Amino acid sequence: ASIEKDGVLQPILVRMVAKNSYQIIAGERRWQACKLIGLKTVPIRIKEADDDKALELALVENVQRSDLNPEEAYGYRRLMERRNMTQSEVAQAMSKGRSTVANALRLLELPEEAQQLLFEEKITAGHARAILSIPTKEGRLKLTEKLVEDKLSVREAEALARLLSGKKEGEGTSSRQPVPQSFKTVAKALREVLNTNVRVKSSKGKNKIEIEFKDESDLERLFEELIASAS
Repeated sequence: ASIEKDGVLQPILVRMVAKNSYQIIAGERRWQACKLIGLKTVPIRIKEADDDKALELALVENVQRSDLNPEEAYGYRRLMERRNMTQSEVAQAMSKGRSTVANALRLLELPEEAQQLLFEEKITAGHARAILSIPTKEGRLKLTEKLVEDKLSVREAEALARLLSGKKEGEGTSSRQPVPQSFKTVAKALREVLNTNVRVKSSKGKNKIEIEFKDESDLERLFEELIASAS
């Protein structure tokens, strides 16, 4: 609908594979949309690229507009395998943090059913982490099935993951101290100011604040909010 109204705002990226023959590197969905509405021509940008470079360029475009998902992780792994790149090198090529690449690659340890659910946005990254916290393949499959059957929240999934891992409620967190009411008050105020979830935690005599963000643009928004508050 947007192409029909305003045209193709971003040219389709292609490479020449033979005389007068081109292969799409990035923009397949734009091209399909153009065909649907009957456009005879589309704007393109020609890029010289071998197979490996084409893979990298396609991944760069798709990653910039996607949340963490297994498709992104497969792209990272293909780059590492085909170009013999390390996680750090992939992160640099994609303009991502190394931890982002590492977390994406860990998604490939999920059962295939869970990967599909995450790709279809039927579960969240929080659900995925709960599944991965279970050491056994059988336990991970069991939790995946329960997520589909019962539509568990992330907290419910985490609780069930502990049970499937053979851990008692609260095991491994005995060093945590009760959070003072004043900490909770500050966390609530920060949530209202930053418009995101904020938690204050105390553990082993240390206190920390956790601020959630969705992606890089959301992180930049939070940074600007904090700077504005401090000035």
